[in-house]
Amino acid sequence: MTLAPRRAGVALDAIDIAILRHLERDGRISKSELAERVNLSKSACLERMRALERAKIVISYHAKIDVRMIAPYEMFMTEVTLRSHRLYDFERFERYVAKIDCVSECYALGGGIDYLLKVVTGNVDQYQNLIEKMLSDDVGVERYFTYIVTKVVKSTIGIPVASVLPDDRGAADAEKRAVTPRG
Repeated sequence: MTLAPRRAGVALDAIDIAILRHLERDGRISKSELAERVNLSKSACLERMRALERAKIVISYHAKIDVRMIAPYEMFMTEVTLRSHRLYDFERFERYVAKIDCVSECYALGGGIDYLLKVVTGNVDQYQNLIEKMLSDDVGVERYFTYIVTKVVKSTIGIPVASVLPDDRGAADAEKRAVTPRG
């Protein structure tokens, strides 16, 4: 039974989705442990993982680092509205923002504002310097609003697989089977 739409010529079944969910939770899971959790042989599980990588469904593996253990920082959410709304204006702003390391995320939005930026700097002064440079470089910013993040309540890497599946029962069933001993 196919649970998700085709992507890059690969139809995802319940086992593929279970593999994705386990990798999403722990990218460092051993191949043996993953195979056991999805009730496959090691070689079959590895082949499915490689197919998901070849299809660019699994695009990378990450370490989540507690940066506060290294250095203090401040996080800001910044709403940006551009002066003009021509394609060139959007492209110019996006090229500019893509080059700024402390802008960790940038979303183009529909509605009352054009962009939402997630900015991480060492302190408020560094953030203010960034904003002043952005304004002086004249990349089309008409106005911006800054919100300082006081607490991160939830943070994920990427988009959780379970949040976009039309029917998650197949993946849940595959995970339940994985905890049942093979016989």
